[in-house]
Amino acid sequence: MELIEKYLDAIELTDPIKFTGRVIGVKGLLIESLGPVAVIGELCKIYIPRYEKFIFAEVVGLHDKIVQLMTFEATDGLEIGCPVIASGETLTVPVSEKLLGRVLDCLGKPIDGKGDVSSSIRYRVQSTAPNVLERKRITKRMVTGIKAIDALLPVGKGQRVGIFAGSGVGKSTLLGMIARNTLADINVIALIGERGREVREFIENDLGAEGLARSVIIVSTSDNLPLARLRGAYVAMSVAEYFRDQGADVMLLFDSVTRFARAQREIGLSIGEPPTTRGYTPSVFDTLPKLLERAGTSQKGSITGFFTILVDGDDMDEPISDTVRGILDGHFVLSRKLAERYQYPAIDVLKSISRLVTSVAGAQTQKAIGVIRKYLAVYEEAEDMIAIGAYVKGSNPEIDSAIEKRPTILALLQQSITEKVPFGETIRTLGTIAGIDIPHSELDQFMDVSSFDTAKLLERRDRGKMDI
Repeated sequence: MELIEKYLDAIELTDPIKFTGRVIGVKGLLIESLGPVAVIGELCKIYIPRYEKFIFAEVVGLHDKIVQLMTFEATDGLEIGCPVIASGETLTVPVSEKLLGRVLDCLGKPIDGKGDVSSSIRYRVQSTAPNVLERKRITKRMVTGIKAIDALLPVGKGQRVGIFAGSGVGKSTLLGMIARNTLADINVIALIGERGREVREFIENDLGAEGLARSVIIVSTSDNLPLARLRGAYVAMSVAEYFRDQGADVMLLFDSVTRFARAQREIGLSIGEPPTTRGYTPSVFDTLPKLLERAGTSQKGSITGFFTILVDGDDMDEPISDTVRGILDGHFVLSRKLAERYQYPAIDVLKSISRLVTSVAGAQTQKAIGVIRKYLAVYEEAEDMIAIGAYVKGSNPEIDSAIEKRPTILALLQQSITEKVPFGETIRTLGTIAGIDIPHSELDQFMDVSSFDTAKLLERRDRGKMDI
């Protein structure tokens, strides 16, 4: 009797019905299928008889009885009549300590040849942001290890900052420096739409072995299909959310939001959305806040996000830059002019802002920041006169002070790729240049020692490898 009940239970748990359809058309990136019964975001398998293989696709639109799909990979061999099978599931990613030190593709599969990362725990890649009333207030510093940021543009744990830059001004290098030097527990790095050549260069040169050891890298290069680039971004965010849920302070380094938006634009245009500003479709401006709002604090941990925005023609008012700037909690502008002077990182402090300075910096620190910014502003206004020798020393005390302080301020703003400066030393230098005594109590007030044990997590990962 028990045996019969066992089999009856198994039958009840089995779904014998498969929802299937067939391909009836292909329009560019878009595959149209008659059926199956499916919902937006559902994964489907398309069988290609010619090569006797399945390819994964995702439902991106519905029109009458027509199901619109896009694939994550090449559609070679696809033809009219190919069966389309609905999975009944949306895309998920396996998450565990196994991910640390690994490089994954847009579906969360390893591409570094270092073994399996499967896990019984899976996170949906398209989830919602934490409840706004369940988010902890941002009151503690996130040390980045970059002097210009830690001194003049303080960032809090759970803050989201945009790095606005044109091509070739050092944004990838800056992200690598942050990944190596930050006091965050874990880095999650999303390389979305990057050139294939640059991925390995970033990992080996900018990130290095030290940075990679406590990082997870998700890669979806420029030659990947738009849906793959889009989902790579969501996979990165889901991985960051997993570690945040474990109580970690996560540093999310996302490069770039612009290429993510362009991928969404390609998908939107393919399914018939009307183009709006500069060809971007309405879904782009709906998708951006849904992605960016997922970063931040929760009751357990935090995700501090640095999101790069590729500024076309150094136009800070182009649609994506303008939209993202209004969503994030600050923006850092990388200047081509400074890069041409070989000042790296090329952060234009006067054009940059952290909206949480008052929340993560004490009164004396804020006063010192104000003094330094004033020196920079005064010098910038008088720079042309100084350059041509028209300024006479003694004519203006403020300009005299700005000129005198210039070398020490530049030393604070510049940092080599391999340079590591303790946070306390950075703040002391800030106070010395500004002529303001910053008490150590201010540092203690806004610093928070993480209780998350990254070393223990790495140990558990390595022990798991040995058991295998």
